[in-house]
Amino acid sequence: MSDLIAKTAMDRRLADIVTPVIEGLGFELVRIRLMGGATRTLQIMADRPEGGIEVDDCGEISTAVSAVLDVEDPIEENFVLEVSSPGIDRPLTRLKDFEMWKGWETRVETTELIDGRRRFKGTLAGVEGEEVLIEIEEPSGVVTIGLQFEWLADAKLILTDELITEMLRQKKASGVIDESAFDEIETSEGDEEDAPEPTKH
Repeated sequence: MSDLIAKTAMDRRLADIVTPVIEGLGFELVRIRLMGGATRTLQIMADRPEGGIEVDDCGEISTAVSAVLDVEDPIEENFVLEVSSPGIDRPLTRLKDFEMWKGWETRVETTELIDGRRRFKGTLAGVEGEEVLIEIEEPSGVVTIGLQFEWLADAKLILTDELITEMLRQKKASGVIDESAFDEIETSEGDEEDAPEPTKH
């Protein structure tokens, strides 16, 4: 599992727990983050394999994930579970995302300096093997660079009017009328005190 999906050891542990549940419902895990604060928040982004997750889908995932977390009890503190769609300016966390969103503007950050820089902004040009191809503006003109997928620390689409128009077009084509519900979040409470001891496997 790439660091773009789950960054920390705890994120990866949680991903191992919730991924089978999410996939069993016909969805895919896009990103998972356990955030700090007075009350910890477990943020899960999910999507359909072909894209187009809806608010009711997030509710279904939230209910199923809450149940398994109550049993596995991986988080010591009380926490809030948030399940959402990736949104319009979605994070790109899987190699297939960079092919799927070919032609759209992106902002990418690498773990190490590459030619003196870590941040790259340009247009996605797909993938070649394990490389992500990006067209970037240079003084000499537009050039296509290849970045190894494993080098990426962060990547997301850039919010543009064209991207918003395309996403709404896809929503309308799929029969969704309520555009205001596009990026709502389903929230449920996760109470560690009420959870049983972890199930041992």
